[in-house]
This record gives sequence, structure tokens and C-alpha cells, in this order.
Amino acid sequence: MYTQFLGNYLLQKGIVNQEQLFKAMARLSQTHIKLGTIAIKEGLMTAKEVDECLYVQSREDKRFGEIAVERGYLTDDQVNDLLSMQTPDYILLGQNLVEDEVFTYEDLERILFDYKNDTELYDLSLDVENQEAIAAIIKRFFLLAEMPVNETNVMYLELMFNSLIRFVGEDFSPLTPMVLDEFPITFGVSQAISNDRAYITHIDCDRETAIAFASRYANEEFSDFDEYVIAALEDFLNLHNGLFIVNVSNNTSETIALAPPEITMEGVLSGPNKCVDFPVAYSFGTIHLIICY
Repeated sequence: MYTQFLGNYLLQKGIVNQEQLFKAMARLSQTHIKLGTIAIKEGLMTAKEVDECLYVQSREDKRFGEIAVERGYLTDDQVNDLLSMQTPDYILLGQNLVEDEVFTYEDLERILFDYKNDTELYDLSLDVENQEAIAAIIKRFFLLAEMPVNETNVMYLELMFNSLIRFVGEDFSPLTPMVLDEFPITFGVSQAISNDRAYITHIDCDRETAIAFASRYANEEFSDFDEYVIAALEDFLNLHNGLFIVNVSNNTSETIALAPPEITMEGVLSGPNKCVDFPVAYSFGTIHLIICY
């Protein structure tokens, strides 16, 4: 799925056309990563340095890594580390497009940098003042929910708090999570996620809080509770869960299915086992993040 995200990104930016993209994607299973490509991805070499080594390699019977070491761009240990790395398919896609002369390695270096920043798909980091509070809440969640503390589960909760920080603001106070048999809905958006077990994520708040939340997220001033506010909350949850799936597919072989988001104006939210409410208090109101599983 990470590869598909990059493909869509390249199409939307007008960097490739459909024919070029499909041609490059069709060869992924037969493509082997080149040392120079992964060196660019890891930030160990620039595109100009890679092009220089490739030029020398076309005239000398030497391996790329050997040339890079001779010229001081890599060490022997770095070459060995790069050769042992497991490379995600989206890097292979970029390499195929370079080989098809759709763009250059220098273009690929810039594209990967822009893609990483534009889509916020990078290593999770909670570099905020309330990092310890968030870590404690995540730990408490697994104790309350009696769920296994595995990489995927931790990633989901870390990413949820990161999504709030990036797209709404870091000026919130995480409150103590609570286990509930069911959650009475005020207004919210739900989305079902399925991997080795199915669960539902729900965002709930009153209408005034929803207006303020949507205004921050969309960077617009909404004054009424209308379809634009509802669409903003839908988009936030769908974006967060989409980023989660991309991170999982990039780091594990796990497959996750995502249902379309659903609007719930009233009623009761429940799951086959439990619901856990993670309230976060912003200055404009309290957002309830509920996971039912």
C-alpha cells in the first residue's frame, strides 16, 4: 500500500502519467534494489554522488559499493548494512522510474524528501512536552483492555496522538482512559479496522467542539454545525487510519482492511468485548477517542 500511496502522489503532482506508473509498477516483482538507490533513501549518499559512482562503474569493472568506498562516500560497514536492508517496494518503484528515464536520481532524492514531508509518513516521534503522559496512557490502555502490547497496537495509539498534534494542535491534555461496556454517543465518526482482530475507532464530541475541531483541522473558520464540519471529522479519522495502514504495511507483512467512515448522531457504541475511552482536553472542548474491540 505504501507503493500505491507514492504512485498516487506522483500522479497528483503530475510527475508521472498513468502509463509510466503502471509500467514501472508491473516490474516490481522482478526488480532488485540497487545500492545507490537505498543509499539515497537512507541519506548516506546524494544523487550526484550516486550518479558519479554509476558513471565510473560504466567504465571500470568494479562494484558500486567498491567505488563508493574508494571515493569516501561510504564505509565498508555501511555497504554491508545497506546490502542487508529489507527495502520497501516504494523505493523500487522510484528506481524503476529512474531506469525508465521518467526522472533522474536527483529528482528521486527531491521527490522522496517532499513525499515524506507532504504526507507525514515518517518514523513516529512524540517530541512534545506531554510525551511521558501519552506513554503512560498507552501503557494503561493495554492494562485496562487486557490486550497484548505488540508493535502494531502501540503504533496505532502513538499515531493517533501524533495525528492530533500534527493536524489539530499539541495544546491538549491527555486524560485518564476508562473502560466501558458501551459508550453513549453525542456526535461522532466511526471506522472499522480489521487485521488479526476487528475493532472500531470512534471520535466523539459535542457539536460546538466538533466545529472548533474541524476549523483547526481544515484551517478554516466554521461557525455552523454542517456537512463541512462532518466531512472534516470523517477526513481526519480516515487520514489517520490510512496513515496507520501505510506504516504497518511498510514495517510488517500484516494485512489490514479499512471500512469507510460512518457518521453517528446518537445512540450507543459497543463492541463484542470492551470499549476504552481516551479523552483529550483541548481549550475548545474535550474529544473522546474510543476504541471498541
